[in-house]
Amino acid sequence: MSSTVTVALVGNPNAGVTSLLNCLTGARESVANYPRVTASKVARKVSHRGVEINIVDVPGIYSLSSGAADDRPGCEYLNTEPPDIVVNVLDAGQLDRGLFLTTQLIESGIPRITVLNMKDEARRAGIRIDTQTLASALDSPVLETCAIKDEGVSELLDAIVDYATSSARLPIRLHYDKHLEQAIVRVQEHLEKLHPHELSPAQSRWLAIKLLEGDDEIVRRESNHETLIGEILREREALVHEHDEDPAMMFASARFAFAHGLLSEVRHQDNEPTTSFKMTKALDGIFLHRTLGLPLLLAILWVMFETTFSLGSVPTDWIKAGVEAISQGVESAMPEGMARDLIVNGVIAGVGGTIVFLPNIVILFFFMAVLSGTGYIARASFLMDRLMHGVGLHGTTLIPMVAGFGCNVPAVMATRVITNPRARLIAMLIAPFMNCSARLPVFILFAGAFFAEAAGTVVFGIYMLSIAAAMLSAVLLNRIIPGSGGEAYVMELPPYRLPTLHSVLHHMWDSAQGFIAKVTGVILVGSIVIWFLQEFPRDIAYSQDFETAIAAVEAQPASEENTLALNKLKAVQAQEKLEKSYLGVVSHLVAPVLEPLGFSWRETAAALTGFVAKEVVVATYAVIFAQEKESVDLTKALAAAMSTSTALAFMIFTLLYAPCLATIAVIGRESGRWGWAAFSVGYSFVFAWILALIVRHVGLLIF
Repeated sequence: MSSTVTVALVGNPNAGVTSLLNCLTGARESVANYPRVTASKVARKVSHRGVEINIVDVPGIYSLSSGAADDRPGCEYLNTEPPDIVVNVLDAGQLDRGLFLTTQLIESGIPRITVLNMKDEARRAGIRIDTQTLASALDSPVLETCAIKDEGVSELLDAIVDYATSSARLPIRLHYDKHLEQAIVRVQEHLEKLHPHELSPAQSRWLAIKLLEGDDEIVRRESNHETLIGEILREREALVHEHDEDPAMMFASARFAFAHGLLSEVRHQDNEPTTSFKMTKALDGIFLHRTLGLPLLLAILWVMFETTFSLGSVPTDWIKAGVEAISQGVESAMPEGMARDLIVNGVIAGVGGTIVFLPNIVILFFFMAVLSGTGYIARASFLMDRLMHGVGLHGTTLIPMVAGFGCNVPAVMATRVITNPRARLIAMLIAPFMNCSARLPVFILFAGAFFAEAAGTVVFGIYMLSIAAAMLSAVLLNRIIPGSGGEAYVMELPPYRLPTLHSVLHHMWDSAQGFIAKVTGVILVGSIVIWFLQEFPRDIAYSQDFETAIAAVEAQPASEENTLALNKLKAVQAQEKLEKSYLGVVSHLVAPVLEPLGFSWRETAAALTGFVAKEVVVATYAVIFAQEKESVDLTKALAAAMSTSTALAFMIFTLLYAPCLATIAVIGRESGRWGWAAFSVGYSFVFAWILALIVRHVGLLIF
C-alpha cells in the first residue's frame, strides 16, 4: 500500500456512513435521518498512529450493480478508483438489508473491515450480534460503533492502521451453483488471455461474475472485445436454458441465501424490544394516520414558519439597531465624499440590509435539523406520496423538494434518489420552485412591510405556494415531456431518533456560516456593483438646476414649510439621478416586460440582480433606498413605494422567476443536457410572469 491509506466508507443509504466520517475526521458534513443525504463522494484526511489515512464517504448504495441510477456514483468510484480498504458500514439493526452489499464487497476482493453501526438501536430492539462468529464468516475484523455518540471510533482507527500494516490476506469467496462456477472459470480463462498478468485471481473472478450478471457498465467497458462478449452471451443463454432463470437472479439468490444463513448463526434475540423502540410504532400511528397525518404536517410547518418570524424579530431588531449605529458612526467620522458614500450607502446599506435576517435563517434551520434528525421528513414523504402520484410525481420527490427549502443546488443533486429518468428530470425542473433560504430574506422583508400583523402566516403561505407551484408545474411538464411515469414508491422508514444537541447546533452553525459567507462574498460584491451602477455616470443633465433651487430655499429663514420644500427638492433630485444612472437606464430598458405586473424600474433592477443570487434582491433595495434617503428604515421605504397588490406580485415573481446561476449550472450537469437548463430558465420566467399577473389583478380587487 502507498504511504497514504485510502479508506472508503461504504454502506446502504441511512446506515450512518456520513456520521462516521464526521467522527473519524472531525468533518461537519450534513447528516439527516432519511436516505440519500450524501449525493457525491466526500474525502477527508486524518492521521492516526503515524499513518496518513484518506477517508472517502461514498454515497449510499444498495448493491454494486450499476443498473440503479442512485447507486451508480458509488459503484463508479469503487470500480474506477478502488481504495486500499473498504469499511463496510452496516446498520446493526437492519442486517437483513445490508448483508447483500457485504456479499458483493467480499467478491470484489478489496480488503474489508466490517462495522456494525447504531449498536445502541440494535440493543434497544433486544438484538445481540455474535461478532466473533461474524468476523470469522466474513474473514474481516468486525467492530461495533455508535457514530452519533462517538463510540467505537478510536477502535475503528486502530483497526484501519492494523489492517493497513498487516500482511495481505487471501480473499474468501462465495460458492455458487456448479454451472455458475464452471461458467465463471471459463470466463476467467478468457479474461486472462485478454489481460495477461493484469488481474489478480480475485479481480478476474469479480469481473467474470459482473459480466455474467450482465452489468451494463462492465459490459460496456469490455465491449471492444467481441469474442469475449460473444462468449458471455453464450454462457448466459446456456445458464438460462439449464436453470430457466436469469444468471443475475441466480447470483442474487445465492447471496441472499448466504446472508440468511449467516444471520441465523450470528443474530440472537435476547430480550424484548425496549419501550423506546416500541415508541416508533406508536408515533407512526399518529403521524401517519390516514386522516390526521396531513393536517398534522401542515400544522407543524405553520408553527415552524410562524416561530421563525415572530421569535426572530427580537434579535433582528438588535442587529438592525447595530447596523444603523455603525452607519451613523461612519457617516460622522468620515469626511463627505465618494469614499464615505460607497461605505455608507453601498457596503453598509447592502450588507447590513441583508445580515439582519440571520436570526430567521438560523431558527428555520433549527426546525429543519430537528425534523430531519427525528425521521419525520421521511414520514412526510409517505404522507405526500398519494398526492404526488396524483400530479405525476414520484413519492421520493419530496426529499429533494424538502432539501430545496435550504438550497436549490443540493435539491437538484438529491433527485438522484429517483430511479425513473423522466421522473427525475421533472423533479429537477421543479426543484428551483422550492422557496430556498436565499429567498427567505425577501419574503420576511415584504411580509413585515405589507402584512405586519400576519407576517408569519404570509411567509408560511409563500412556502405552501412554492409547493403548489411545483406540483402544478409537474402536471404541465408531465404533458410536455414524453415518456412514462415512475413506479410505486418504496422507501424504508427509519426509526424515530432524538437528534443530538451537537448535530442540531452544527446544522444551525453551518447554515449561519453559509449565510454569512454569502453576505461577505456575493452580497458585498453585489452591493458595491449596484452602488457603482446607480452612482455613475456623474455628469447627469438634470431637468432643472437643483443646486440653485436648493441654495435658494436654504437661504430663507428656517420654517416647517421651507424644510418640506427642501426635502422635496432633494428627493426629486435623487430620484432623477437614479433614473439616469446606469442602473436606471438598464432597468428602464427592461421595465416594459415587467410593467404589466405593476413593477417600476426599482423592482426591475432588483429582479435583474437577483438572477445572480436571490439574496442580492434585498441588498439592491437597501442600496437604492439608502441612496434616495427616503427613509432609514427599509421596511417603511418599501411600504411607501408600492401598493400591496404589487408587493404580492413581486413576492410571487421572486419565488418563481428563475433559478440562480449555481442552480442552472447543476441542472445542466445533472440532466446531461444544457438545453434543459435553458428550458428551466425560460419556463420558470413565463410561469412566474403569468402567475404574478394573475395575483396582481386579483390583489387589486381585494386591497
